[in-house]
Parts: sequence; structure tokens; C-alpha cells
Amino acid sequence: MQVNDAQRSCSPTKRYPYKKHALTSACDPLISSHIPPIPLLNPTIRVFVDRVTVDVEAGRGGDGCMSFRREKYVPRGGPDGGDGGDGGSIIVVAKHGVDSLQELVHRKHWRAKNGAPGRGSGCHGANSDDQVIHVPPGTVVRDEAHDLVLRDLTTDGDTVIAARGGKGGKGNTRFKSSTNQAPRDWTPGGEGEKRRLTFELKVIADVGLLGMPNAGKSTLLSRVSRAKPEIANYPFTTKSPNLGIVEIDWDRQFVMADIPGLIEGASEGHGLGHEFLRHVERTRVLVHLVEPMPEDQSDPVENYRTIRHEIDAYSTQLGIDLASRPEIVTVSKSELPGSEEIASQLEEATGGEVLRFSSATGDGLKALVQRVWETLHPADE
Repeated sequence: MQVNDAQRSCSPTKRYPYKKHALTSACDPLISSHIPPIPLLNPTIRVFVDRVTVDVEAGRGGDGCMSFRREKYVPRGGPDGGDGGDGGSIIVVAKHGVDSLQELVHRKHWRAKNGAPGRGSGCHGANSDDQVIHVPPGTVVRDEAHDLVLRDLTTDGDTVIAARGGKGGKGNTRFKSSTNQAPRDWTPGGEGEKRRLTFELKVIADVGLLGMPNAGKSTLLSRVSRAKPEIANYPFTTKSPNLGIVEIDWDRQFVMADIPGLIEGASEGHGLGHEFLRHVERTRVLVHLVEPMPEDQSDPVENYRTIRHEIDAYSTQLGIDLASRPEIVTVSKSELPGSEEIASQLEEATGGEVLRFSSATGDGLKALVQRVWETLHPADE
């Protein structure tokens, strides 16, 4: 039977049900031409994760061996049992290029391998390799059960042994003595340490942007750096810190962090306050953005005082001095009416100069960036 071109084009081997053009084919009139293409089943979504708890278990040491030398013409061979190998440890390493704790979210249990057991002929068991967990610089590793900080990994390459592997057991060769020529004693390998660890990331940046929700922090970061934070006209658009590198020229640059918006009661945990405030700890200079015309009709000067109060309260709780950290007070959205008056009120309240800028028009951005650099490097001026 001859097959014409129309029949050949409708052959089942030529149809691809997951392709958009196949759904609009005339070969199957029952399929609607308006059906959209099937989306990916497992799209990859990047999420900033700055706190996670995992269980770690170091490897067990290998057992020692009880063995005796048995060779021809050696009727009374002595003991030759080897020692067991050491179990692998769990090691946490700060690594440049890792920017969140995302990997730990999908793997809540980390276990190192056990050491190999000893064997006859004096063969010792092999030590197991360590299990390495890479985290971003700025991660605090805490023992959850004892509320103990194991180490603050602040720089690239910082390392901490989170769980130590068990020691290998002893073979019967170790127990040979002048009074015991054929010992049958041996010891099992030691157990590896088990811990529940909490990893807490505190963003490391030169400059931290502070302000009430929707004050314009993300917009400012996007204008002075290449960062692309989510920007929208509603509060709490930013739910995790965004980092951007501000380049003044080829040899002058600094890292700026957009801290999510703070509200009254943040020091007590309101509005995820503790999650947001801890990122302020690593910054060297704070840039405080005050919106001149808040949508909730609140007083801009009182908004400034509220955030300062929350920072002071948080500093007292942790025993750190954030209150004396250099601060640059600014009025954002200077294109709005009344921004000059708000700046004057803030200068009276703070006793210092208040800068005005507009991310929409670009006015004042260059002066703000220069002031930040001068505050970071006062000796250079």
C-alpha cells in the first residue's frame, strides 16, 4: 500500500506531544490549539537561605584484628593483627563563592564513612576520608544541644571540626608482652561524634542599608551597583539581604547590603526582626534611609527614631556596640515634595548633616557614594 505525504506527516513516530507545534497540528483535531506548552516539572529556583539546622555524624573507627602468623615452618607464629582505621570527621569550611546555605536545606543529615577494620599480617585498616561541608564566609556554626558556638567562620578557608571521627581499635599485636606471647585481646573502634548543628549566616558587607519597609533601599542598591534585587511598590518586598559591589573607580569599591525592612518590635523578633537585624552586625557603616512621604502617613522622624531604638535594643541583647557604628542619615525620594523639610527636621533631631537623594532622577547619588567612601576610609581623605 502506498503512503502519501499527508499520511506520512501524521505518522505517530513524527508527533511530539510535549512540543507546542505538535499540539496545534491538524493530525489530531481533538487537541485544542490554545493549550499552552507543558512547563518544566522541576524548575530550579534560587532561594537565599541564612539559617538551617542539620544532623551530623562522624564515622566509627574500624575494629582491631585478632590474628596470628600462620606460615609453613613457623609453627608458633606470634600475633599479627593490625589496628583499625580512624573514622572520618565532619569538617565545615568557609568557601568563597558559596553565597547561601541552600545545599544544607536539601541534605539534613551528613555522615562520614567508617574506618576500615584491621587485618592479619600486621595490616592496619585505612582511615576514612573526612566529610566536608562548604558554607559562605560569615557563617556561625553552633552546637544546638549545648547552645555552644563552635566557631565563627568569617573569612575564606576558616575551618572547624564539627564532629570528630572515632579512633581505630587496637589489634592483638598491641597486647603482646614478655608474659603474654599469644594475646587474644583486641579493641573495637571508637564511636564517631554525633551533633545537631545550626548554621547561621550573617552577611559580611562594608555598608548596610537601613530603613522602614518600602523606603527605597533596594532601588538605591540597584542604581549604585549591578545588583538586581526584587523591587515593587509594597512593603517587605525584600525578604533576604541583597549584596552589591559599588565601584567608584578602578581601585575604590565597597560591598553594600540591602537589609530587609525593619519595624517596631524588631529587636523582640517582630516581623522576622532577629533574622534581619543579625545581618547588621557585620557592617562597618550604616546608611539610614528615611522616606519623606510614607504611604501609611506615619511621621518620618519618628520612623527614624523607631529603627534606632530597635538597633540599640538588639545591641544590648547581644552585648555588641552597634549604637556607636558610623551612620549616614539620608532622605530618599528627594523628588517628592516636603523632602527638604523632613531633612531639616532630621538634622535637628540627630544633630548632624542629612543627605538627600533620588534613585529615580539620580540626584544626590554621587555625593552619597562619596560620603560612604569617606566614612569607610577616613585616613585616605
